[in-house]
Amino acid sequence: MESDKRNETVCLPVPLYHSFGSVGMLKVLNHRETAVLPSPTFNAEATLKAIAEEKCTLLYGTPTMFIDVLNRPELPKTDISSLHGGIIAGAPCPISLCQRMVKELNMKDFVVCYGSTEISPVVAMSHLSESPEERCKSVGHVLDHLEMAIFDKNNQIVERGEMGEIVARGYSVMQGYFNDDEKTREAITADRWYHTGDTGFMNPDGSVVISGRSKDMIIRGGENIYPTEIEQLLHKHPEIDDVHVIGVPDQRLGEEICAWIRLATHSKLTPEKVKEFCQGKISHNKIPKYILFKKESDFPLTATGKVMKHELKKLSQHELGLEQVKSHFN
Repeated sequence: MESDKRNETVCLPVPLYHSFGSVGMLKVLNHRETAVLPSPTFNAEATLKAIAEEKCTLLYGTPTMFIDVLNRPELPKTDISSLHGGIIAGAPCPISLCQRMVKELNMKDFVVCYGSTEISPVVAMSHLSESPEERCKSVGHVLDHLEMAIFDKNNQIVERGEMGEIVARGYSVMQGYFNDDEKTREAITADRWYHTGDTGFMNPDGSVVISGRSKDMIIRGGENIYPTEIEQLLHKHPEIDDVHVIGVPDQRLGEEICAWIRLATHSKLTPEKVKEFCQGKISHNKIPKYILFKKESDFPLTATGKVMKHELKKLSQHELGLEQVKSHFN
């Protein structure tokens, strides 16, 4: 964040033991700013209260955290006029969410960051010179003195625009995992490229687009399907507040597509209407077979507010009666 000339007050609802929280606090200390910790663990109501009472100017969080804050019923009556920006990181950010952040939270000066604990932690970031919509189309450009590339399955760099695994290299990449040489060798190549485990591609201008986690990719009938593409589409529906797409077992196709959807208040959407919305906007084989409508409390979260997709898979298989389904993936 470009805040050297401001007396910023940063609202930090992310846990301090996570790299996002610790680096957020370092930023505060480095710039002699003020940090506000709303609650021991993330709480959207406490976060809004802290912003209003402490006149916070910046808000940091994951997409799920911002969605929860935006959906608080007391938001319209809460004075959040002090906010002007912040950082969103931890998962792909839908353009519709960025638009709501600007319109409803006054966060016109937000940036998108990308990285991981192993990279200490940021390797790419968007820039305030871009429009809010442009900032959300990618995770920005690689930071100075670091490198990013896209690898194929043979650890060869692919052309720009081609899909592959995102890798990073530079001074901030960890030396290795403590007392685990085998895991270190799996994660870092001999010439120090770190495998992020994320899939994506690099645009001609060097900006990087994340399509999802390699392990979250759905293989339906032999075709690779990236959940993020489906999630980005469904986020555009005005009656959908949040959505997470996973693969569930299917005896014939290997996997089928399942979408967990949190509806907006008073929505009357049906699974059929959701599928109709997808038609013509996405390939027919990417339209979810299973649509599960869920409450906010139904989504299992990590301490940093990320939805645990491996838990969604287990819960979905149980709810859909697919626990005993055998496919060529299990």
